[in-house]
Amino acid sequence: MYGGQYGTPRLGPGRRHASWSGLAAAIGLVFSLLLANPDATAQNLPDTIAQRTLACTACHGNEGRAASDGFYPRIAGKPAGYLYNQLMNFREGRRRYPLMIYMVDHLSDDYLHEIATYFSSLNPPYPAPQAASAPPSVLARGEQLVRSGDTAQKVPACVGCHGKELTGMLPSIPGLLGLPRDYLNAQFGAWKNGARHATAPDCMAQIVRRLSNQDISAAIAWLAAQPLPADTAPAVAMTTKLPIPCGSFPQ
Repeated sequence: MYGGQYGTPRLGPGRRHASWSGLAAAIGLVFSLLLANPDATAQNLPDTIAQRTLACTACHGNEGRAASDGFYPRIAGKPAGYLYNQLMNFREGRRRYPLMIYMVDHLSDDYLHEIATYFSSLNPPYPAPQAASAPPSVLARGEQLVRSGDTAQKVPACVGCHGKELTGMLPSIPGLLGLPRDYLNAQFGAWKNGARHATAPDCMAQIVRRLSNQDISAAIAWLAAQPLPADTAPAVAMTTKLPIPCGSFPQ
């Protein structure tokens, strides 16, 4: 169980129920758009990328903005390269979530690029961050890991890859702020357990395996409580190498 006392544990029965409620809603929307009245749909609905990605927003929120709590991450404004990599990871089996796999399994590389580019171009307002529930000492440890890393454990600082403001880095590194605590916890757990993979070398999997559960909990608690800077755009790509080789960010 990751997140410990101050984070959020991996999905229990109640969380799974909420997650499957979102799944059912998304499936219902897809079927209502595609199957309920195909003739009327063809005549009345515009053939735009916004219309065709409504199934995505059923879980990820209007314009992909999501909320600061819950399980589904914000996808609006994320680097297009990152979004494309994740869609590919679901399609190729490196990430496992049945609804995502079902939705992208039959889509071409070009169409996945189009979806990624569309959501990366959106910039709706961010919601307020979740209130911190951890003691100051835990939050301080989380901030230390995020800003400075831990050389003894060979853990680089999060800002070394995700940008000084933690809003991500072009072309393919995501921002870490504005993500729900539940989502962060689930992804750290998936990397720790080997359920989530990325293109080799899988840098995040390596980093997470070096962290204790307590450190994971601390980093999540601090990240989920941070406000967004005035400029939420991803940083321009660095000219120097990342602190650790990462297959999803070739240099």
